[in-house]
Amino acid sequence: MESIQVIGILLAIALIVFAAMKGFNILIVAPIASIIVIVTNQMDLFTFLVGAENSYMTGLAGFIINFFAVFILGSILAKYIDTSGAAHSIAQKILSKTGTDKPFPVLVALFIITAVLTYGGLSLFVVVFVLVPLAKPLFKQLNIAWNIITIPIMLGLGTFTMTMLPATPSIQNVVPTAYLGTTLTAAPLLGIIGTVVAIAFGLWYMKSVLTKSIARGETFADYEVEDTKVEVKKEVPPFLLSILPIVLLIAIILIGSAFEVANIILIALISSIVVSALIFNNYIPSQKVVVNEGAVGSIMPVFLTSSTVAFGVVITLAPGFTYISEFILGIPGNPLISLSIASAAFGAITGSASGSLGIVMEAFADNYLAMGIAPEAIHRVAAIASAVFTVMPHTGVVLTFFALTGLNHKNGFKYQFIAMTGANLLALIAVIIAAILIY
Repeated sequence: MESIQVIGILLAIALIVFAAMKGFNILIVAPIASIIVIVTNQMDLFTFLVGAENSYMTGLAGFIINFFAVFILGSILAKYIDTSGAAHSIAQKILSKTGTDKPFPVLVALFIITAVLTYGGLSLFVVVFVLVPLAKPLFKQLNIAWNIITIPIMLGLGTFTMTMLPATPSIQNVVPTAYLGTTLTAAPLLGIIGTVVAIAFGLWYMKSVLTKSIARGETFADYEVEDTKVEVKKEVPPFLLSILPIVLLIAIILIGSAFEVANIILIALISSIVVSALIFNNYIPSQKVVVNEGAVGSIMPVFLTSSTVAFGVVITLAPGFTYISEFILGIPGNPLISLSIASAAFGAITGSASGSLGIVMEAFADNYLAMGIAPEAIHRVAAIASAVFTVMPHTGVVLTFFALTGLNHKNGFKYQFIAMTGANLLALIAVIIAAILIY
C-alpha cells in the first residue's frame, strides 16, 4: 500500500512536467494531478480537493491571501515604469556608459540593465519585452550571434536579483518571510557572497561563449528572426527621474527591514507607485489605463503560482509524502544540504522558484527550525536553491523568451540553462559553505 501511495505522488509529478512541456496550463493540470495523489493515497476526494480545511482549494486561497497584494502592487509599479518609458530611459543611459561599438560591453550593458530593472521590482516578462527590441538592432549592427542574447538577460533576471541581493522585492524573497518571520534582508552576508559568485561566473561564461562564437564565425544572419516592430516613445523621462521609484523602493525596504517594520514590501511598493504616478504623469497616456492594465496583469501570475503551491499542499497532506519527507530530511550531512535538494527538486518539478518555496516552506520549514537552523539561513539558502533548476524545457519563462526572441530549444536553451543554473548552483554551494561557518 505504501508503494502505491508514493507511486501515485510520483505519477502526479510526472504529469505536471509532461503536461507543462506539451503546453497545458497549470491551472488545469494541477487539480488533475492533485486528484491522482488523492485517489492513490485513499484520501477523501472532495474533502482534500475543495474542503474548507487542508485541501487543494485552501492551499490555493492561502497563497493568494498571503501574496496577492505583492503581485498586484508589483505589477502596477512595473506598468508605470514600462509605459512611461522609464525602463527605456534607464537602458539607454547604461548603454551610453558602456558604449555600443564592441560586442562584450553591449552584453555587459544588457546584463546590468536587466539586473537594475528586476532589482527594481519589474517582472521578468516586462524586462524581456523591454530588452529584446532594444538588443536586436545592436546585435545586428555588431553581427553577434542572436542566441547569445539569452545569457545576459537570464543572468540578470534569474540569479542574484531574484534570490540573493538583500532587499530584493522579488516574490521569491517575499515567500519565506511568511513562514519564517524573517525580513527581505535576511542573511545579507550570505546573499552578497552568492551575488559575487553568480556575477563572476556569469561574466566569465558570457565572455567565453562570445569568444568561441566569434571564433566559429557565427553571425546574426545565422538565426532567422524577424525584425521587431516597436513603437518607440518620442519623449521619455530623464534618467534620474526614471530611476527614482526603483531607488525609493529599495531604500524603503532596506530601512524598514533594519527596523523590522511589518509588511515593509507593501509600504515600499505603494510608495513607489504613488511617486511614479506623480512624476510620470506627463509620460503616460492615462493613469486609469496604467493602473487597470497593471492590476489585470497580476491575475494570471498569482493564480499560476498559487495553483502550483496548492498541488504541493495536497502532496504534503498525502500519507505517501511521509516517506518522501523522511527521505529528504534523512539526507546525510548538514541540514542545509537536504533543504537545498528539496527546494531545487521542487523548482525543477514545478518550473517555478516561488512555487517551490511555497511547497518547501509549507512542508519543511518547521522541521528545519526545530533542528535549530537559523531562520535567516533557511530563508536565503532555500530561496537560492529554488532557482537552481527552474530553467527547464517546460518552464514558462523559457517558452515566453523563445516566443519573443524567435529562438527555440535547439539554438537557445543550452545557453539559458548553463547561464542560470551554473550561476545559481555555484552561488548556492558558496552560500551553504558560508552558512555552515557563520551560523
